[in-house]
Amino acid sequence: MSLMDLEKLKMTCAGRAMAVLTSGGDAQGMNAAIRAVTRMGIYVGAKVYLIHEGYQGLVDGGDNIKLAHWHSVTDIIQLGGTVIGSARCKAFMTREGRVSAAFNLVKKGITNLCVCGGDGSLTGANIFRNEWSDLLDELVKKGRITDTMAKQHYNLNIVGLVGSIDNDFCGTDMTIGADSALHRIMEIIDAIMTTAQSHQRAFVLEVMGRHCGYLALVSALASGADWVFIPEAPPQEGWEDNMCARLKGVRHKSRLYVSPMHILIYIHCVYPHDRFGLCRSRRIGLLMSYNILGVEAVVALLEASPETPACVIGLSGNQAVRLPLVECVEMTKLVQTAMNEKRFDEAIKLRGGSFESNWNIYKSLAFHKPPQSKSNFSFAILNVGAPAAGMNSAVRSAVRSGLSHGHKVYGVNDGFLGLADGAVFEMEWHSVAGWTGQGSSLLGTKRTLPNSHLEKIVETITKFEISALLVIGGFEGYQGVLELYEARTHYDELCIPMVVIPATISNNVPGTFFSVGTDTAVNCAMESCDKIKQSASGTKRRVFVVETMGGYCGYLASATGIAVGADAAYIFEDPFNILDLKTNVEHLSEKMKKDVQRGLILRNEKCHENYTTDFIHKLYSSEGKNIFDCRVNVLGHLQQGGAPSPFDRNFGTKLGVKAIEWLSEKLTENYRQGRVFANSPETACVIGLNRKVVSFTPVTELKEITDFEHRMPKVEWWLKLRPMLKMLAKYQTSFNEYVPGEIEHVTQRSISIDSGF
Repeated sequence: MSLMDLEKLKMTCAGRAMAVLTSGGDAQGMNAAIRAVTRMGIYVGAKVYLIHEGYQGLVDGGDNIKLAHWHSVTDIIQLGGTVIGSARCKAFMTREGRVSAAFNLVKKGITNLCVCGGDGSLTGANIFRNEWSDLLDELVKKGRITDTMAKQHYNLNIVGLVGSIDNDFCGTDMTIGADSALHRIMEIIDAIMTTAQSHQRAFVLEVMGRHCGYLALVSALASGADWVFIPEAPPQEGWEDNMCARLKGVRHKSRLYVSPMHILIYIHCVYPHDRFGLCRSRRIGLLMSYNILGVEAVVALLEASPETPACVIGLSGNQAVRLPLVECVEMTKLVQTAMNEKRFDEAIKLRGGSFESNWNIYKSLAFHKPPQSKSNFSFAILNVGAPAAGMNSAVRSAVRSGLSHGHKVYGVNDGFLGLADGAVFEMEWHSVAGWTGQGSSLLGTKRTLPNSHLEKIVETITKFEISALLVIGGFEGYQGVLELYEARTHYDELCIPMVVIPATISNNVPGTFFSVGTDTAVNCAMESCDKIKQSASGTKRRVFVVETMGGYCGYLASATGIAVGADAAYIFEDPFNILDLKTNVEHLSEKMKKDVQRGLILRNEKCHENYTTDFIHKLYSSEGKNIFDCRVNVLGHLQQGGAPSPFDRNFGTKLGVKAIEWLSEKLTENYRQGRVFANSPETACVIGLNRKVVSFTPVTELKEITDFEHRMPKVEWWLKLRPMLKMLAKYQTSFNEYVPGEIEHVTQRSISIDSGF
């Protein structure tokens, strides 16, 4: 659909009615989706109804179906569960129940339905849509509706949002609620880690997940667990002896075991002969993505025609996509069929490329198998730039992967400065035990660039016979490798493979959509904003001006703004003037005169030279006098600290492994006459996630698209999401700026791509 079509859509949907319901188990993030669907629907001129208590409310009708207003979903984005309730409904499974549901929708004039739930809930929605015309015929025959009403409501459009902590729905990279569940699991693991280390005890941790091992597998990968049980790969005969032998042989003190389970009151079995357990979660995590999904659901609903098949809105990398519902359900069923028939290798592949990659990486990092032979290569790992959560996960996986390849692995303290000073030491398998949950940089990191220390860096590379460099860091890491590449014309010793793993809270490294550490920083800023807003509960109307980090890059402010429902987010890339500030103040003042109690304004630390945080605070304070008062908060380095999020642990781990595989290939390709000589542009790269594909881009190519003055890419993918922030804050902005999702068919080939999550 073109941008012009979207503007036409907005003009034609005035007065159309749509409804949203949540069904099945609740999943954290559902409220963010409800809010986005409701406000986007109202924004484009539709009537939006909230159906309470899931399908049961749809069958019962009456007060369970309520017309929503803009403020009906105020202050729900940060809440767990679902504010409109969810229930499994036996009545909807019957023909009689679906007839009642159809009658209740027709009575309200609703012909567009958004269902947020698991595969069972979405399958039920599709059956409901397929039966719609027959249900209306039955209602006409019974005299409950007229022929005219049936003709006016002849078609029911259905769009699904997948709400499930299990992440077991094929086609989407992440379901609503899965990230929150991972957060809760990691909190528990981090909490018991100290006891495990203190007493050298073994802990068995039971998690949820039903028939899908995603939560268990990613938790094991992110925590460095010693053993994991997942239903897709049941333990082989004799596993008890193998596990006990491994425990006795493990030299580090932390002991963790992670396993999934059915959601039952008492422990039930995942395997025919083995039993494990459960865990539950709270709201946090990918709220920006859930807003994107909600907005896209409304656009897909209102664009749909009778010929349009029911679709599910899923995530493909960082993009919202439309997935044919039937294809998703059929592919999901294939996984269970493969497991039932004990075709477990196939079941793992059917879970998708990311699941298969996670499983293979976990096995390679958890179980130390000395290589059959040592290689002739050694590589050094260093952290460069400001600390970022997830750096240590990347170092751990790189060290262990390198050792598994037979390489000698060196760690370097304090970045390029440490490399120049010879602060190099050899690392072993157990040198990095327990590193995944550690924040900051255990190697030590500095912003120093290599150009002023080239002679000494070359001396160190020569002394330790370093064959390759792995740099984990932010913009300075990328710029440093570029400087080393350009210095190859003067120093043959620098003709070695080099790769950068982007790790920075600012997300300003060219060549990747996401950097390690950014997710943790957004979560930290989001939690802080939630607490700041909560501090004003029960007080008079109040507006908070919150300053985020990020340098000149506005990703952190924008992503946090979307996730917490900010009223405005000022960034360098989206220029603004005093008239824009005046408009924002007036807009917020009008909302505050009604039933809005709190406002939130985000400001990136370098968004404007003159319109500082203090200036904006004083402006809002002065212009909002007698309407609201204003407070200011500077989050500062709070955004750099803390334990890494599950995403950053997993992302750093996977990039570390892939970086070592790439370096190993380049070392082999460029080994001639007893030495490594790599001088082509393709041997100095940034590894990054671009949409959902992990790729290696030469730093020489990235140089052309880099704004070195402001330390960020010249084009940033996330800027197209900012209109959504304005729409959901009720600003009259151009709808032409919104880029709709594309149709993606769900096949074994499409799900085989490793998204990096």
